[in-house]
Amino acid sequence: MAGITTHVLDTDRGRPAAGVRIDFSVLDNGQWRLIKSVVTNADGRTDGPLLPADKAETGQYQLEFHVDQYFQSRPGTSEADIFIDNPVVRFAVFDAKQHYHVPMLCAPSSFTTYRGS
Repeated sequence: MAGITTHVLDTDRGRPAAGVRIDFSVLDNGQWRLIKSVVTNADGRTDGPLLPADKAETGQYQLEFHVDQYFQSRPGTSEADIFIDNPVVRFAVFDAKQHYHVPMLCAPSSFTTYRGS
């Protein structure tokens, strides 16, 4: 499997983060160009890959995770609890034949990402 995929987990509650908007962009002539916006499903995943294998290209990519709206709408979380608003993850694709999975693990005050499988 190739292409680019992601998912979002609410580590504060230990469950998938549903309804999180993710903006997916590519660096194009020195400017970030939005490819598409998607929203996570009940499993915290997108319904399909952000970039399918047949469209994968080498380059610089960016994911902006709109977790601020998710945490603001979550019961029991106050505005004062939210330290991180919309983390941006930038990464490079050097081999378009590989699969690039970029998970987001988040809580109101922290986030972590890594290259998954």
